[in-house]
Amino acid sequence: MTDGYVVVVGSASMDVKAHMSTLPVWETSNLGVVRQGVGGVARNIAENLARLEVRTVLLTAVGDDVNGRQVLRKCRDNGIRIRHVRIVEGARTGLYMALLKPDGEMLVAVADFEIMRYVDRDYLLSHERLFADAAMIVIDATLTDEALATVFELAARYNVRVAADPTTPTLATRLCPYLNRLYLTTPNAAETTALCGLEDPAHDRDTAIDAARHLVSIGATIAVVTLGEQGIAYADGSGGGFIRAVRAQIVDSTGAGDAFTSATIFGLLNEVPVDEAMRLGMTAASLTLQSRETVLPDLSQELLYDQLVV
Repeated sequence: MTDGYVVVVGSASMDVKAHMSTLPVWETSNLGVVRQGVGGVARNIAENLARLEVRTVLLTAVGDDVNGRQVLRKCRDNGIRIRHVRIVEGARTGLYMALLKPDGEMLVAVADFEIMRYVDRDYLLSHERLFADAAMIVIDATLTDEALATVFELAARYNVRVAADPTTPTLATRLCPYLNRLYLTTPNAAETTALCGLEDPAHDRDTAIDAARHLVSIGATIAVVTLGEQGIAYADGSGGGFIRAVRAQIVDSTGAGDAFTSATIFGLLNEVPVDEAMRLGMTAASLTLQSRETVLPDLSQELLYDQLVV
């Protein structure tokens, strides 16, 4: 790839995941296994990229608390460059709590990212030189409207490509004003309603392909719609396609979408054909689904190509 680096801007958090032993009985205690780890969509993408040997700089905010120190330690240990992370005195680090069904799929989650208001215009402009030399900018939708406007202002000033993960259906609407300025976007089926203006979300091969093509018609260079166990639809200016998902035993679905986005970006940075970049993304997602960890601990370039979806 280019000698440059990727700037990842967005959330970093502690994750608390409760894996239910049975379907929940509401308003009472339920048996299960509770695990804690480091997460945040942007941070997860940054770690995946770093494991794939992509130089990665993270711009985010954490509190000066135990969770913030743990987040920073995890990032540093896994090769993410955290020198420019904002540490906010008296603030609490982002927290994400997920309840997982027995099959590993998410039942419900609660995200507390109030701290993202500190990733503001002044903070981003103070690191303008990082944007100037970046090979790509990657964002999640936890950024405020002010922060998003600043990121796209800097991206335009230095002619840097922007990839965006819509994050959740609610947050995805923040990206709508910038769809025609995105190099890559990777909504899941539910997020297509917010991004594409669909009355009903994409739900199968044909509707997902239509949604991806619509995003390209609006101006996105490459659009991907992920359909979980069905697969992914993608489109760019030369066409598109659909790749069926590999059947795998799901241990924990958290982080699979972030793995897909990261490995796809890795492929595109290395100028592989779009369909191959999609297969790299599918492979990373499939492997992550089979792990309890939000980011696959042994993810590597070699593993991706050894297990490449065909």
